[in-house]
Amino acid sequence: MADNLSDALKKLKITAVDSTADSLEGCLDCLLQALAQNNTETSEKIQKSGILQVFASLLTPQSSCPAKVANIIAEVAKNEFMRNPCVDAGLIPPLVQLLNCKDQEVLLQTGRALGNICYDSHTLQSQLINMGVIPTLVKLLGIHCQNSALTEMCLVAFGNLAELESSKEQFAYTNIAEELVKLFRKQIEHDKKEMIFEVLAPLAENDIIKLQLVEAGLVECLLEIVQKTVDSDKEDDVAELKTASDLMVLLLLGDESMQKLFEGGKGSVFQRVLLWIPSNSHQLQLAGALAIANFARNDGNCIHMVDNGIVQKLMDLLDRHVEDGNVTVQHAALSALRNLAIPVVNKAKMLSAGVAEAVLKFLRSEMPPVQFKLLGTLRMLIDAQAEAAEQLGKNVKLVERLVEWCEAKDHAGVMGESNRLLSALIRHSKSKDVIRTIVQSGGIKHLVTMATSEHVIMQNEALVALALIAALELATAEKDLESAQLVQILHRLLSDERSAPEIKYNSMVLICALMGSGPFLAHRQRLRREVGLLLFVLGDDKELLHKEVQSLAFLDVVSKLRSHENKTVAQQASLTEQTLAVES
Repeated sequence: MADNLSDALKKLKITAVDSTADSLEGCLDCLLQALAQNNTETSEKIQKSGILQVFASLLTPQSSCPAKVANIIAEVAKNEFMRNPCVDAGLIPPLVQLLNCKDQEVLLQTGRALGNICYDSHTLQSQLINMGVIPTLVKLLGIHCQNSALTEMCLVAFGNLAELESSKEQFAYTNIAEELVKLFRKQIEHDKKEMIFEVLAPLAENDIIKLQLVEAGLVECLLEIVQKTVDSDKEDDVAELKTASDLMVLLLLGDESMQKLFEGGKGSVFQRVLLWIPSNSHQLQLAGALAIANFARNDGNCIHMVDNGIVQKLMDLLDRHVEDGNVTVQHAALSALRNLAIPVVNKAKMLSAGVAEAVLKFLRSEMPPVQFKLLGTLRMLIDAQAEAAEQLGKNVKLVERLVEWCEAKDHAGVMGESNRLLSALIRHSKSKDVIRTIVQSGGIKHLVTMATSEHVIMQNEALVALALIAALELATAEKDLESAQLVQILHRLLSDERSAPEIKYNSMVLICALMGSGPFLAHRQRLRREVGLLLFVLGDDKELLHKEVQSLAFLDVVSKLRSHENKTVAQQASLTEQTLAVES
């Protein structure tokens, strides 16, 4: 066999020069036979022989055996060590050209060869994309959809190429959505459906293709699969149910595709999804809740859904998962409620429906994703809802849990949301009782730390909450403010040129609140209008903080801000300077 292989390799070299050699097919058959017996060893010999360069000249439609040559390349390229030599031999361009051939066997072997050479190489796959293989392959899928081997080859290629972001723009300019949905409808076997799913999932990450898939009728196919598999416990059916429902949710992530399926709340798809929420299948409960969260991405949809009873369905779902519940379902249902609570008109309705109480049942959860959504939902609910904010702010168990989560350094999202909710409870309630509860639970230091956040919105929220504390309940909070080094932090914020104008402004408002006398009192009403704060005379409980303000030479820092380019900051600097001058 070794001698035959050596002879075949020699003859192939001759064939490249003498196109009349009649033994080409025999040589290629010999190589294929040797590869079938010992692929690795034969591939090494092919590499050493230098025959790969010869193959480039044989990969033409005019050649007598392009399919066999492509087959050999496909076989040797199964070995990782052969892929670069194939590239170096210049095999990719002639192989790409062969994709325009009409011979189905040539197309199949060419596709295999390209797939194996470019396997697991984003660089080579990008090269194929740039050479225009995507429109060619999509066209082939449409023409040869009856050829299962060719169809499979195209799907494998699509699956590999679709992982690259650069491919999706090209796919979007083809009729890939229509072809895949057409192909999907014909499939009966689970494996074939799974193969198409593996192409659809990465493609559906692109918003343009999402809409194309919806318009091509993919959603109807997915709903049909859900209906057929929901009550089955067969492994394949369970897998199909998950894949189909997950893909449905993915399609809803696109604004246009989501709105098309919502159809003003009357769409058949939206109505079917509503039935998933009370289902006994955890997978459908999850997909249903996530779908609602996706539909709830604009105010109009949110208002419609709340007015039509979706809140009760989600609360019923949460009730089924309070004790040892499914964490992913909890997370999804809380996500939906959070989104629904964003429109102002929905907040009071959801509070009246008992959403806050339903959410608080998960306060014991040790799962960060659930904690994160729980916090976000409560924060959205109490926005501008004073009564609810006061009620929650006086809930000692909640506040203690928030203070605990403010230290969750391993989970930045939970830590950030805990701080924001702590601040929101004060800002929206403006309640002395809430402030006392937070002080007693050890929350003041976290609000002071929040004022140094890298996020301006969080800094502002903290500063406004701290100003309210200073205005309403300084006596209770003074020691905690001092030990948290509030005054030093305010000095840093005012001195730092990188601080945003609103941070400088609110820092000076807070300084005035801490000082609590002089010109500040004369301008109290104006400050109320500008920042919405209720600031009162603070009495004699400011002595410690007074001394700190005076010792840090705030007057110098504030004086410089009188010439700040932002007029509001400059005006507040003048007021603050007067306050500090009087107090000094």
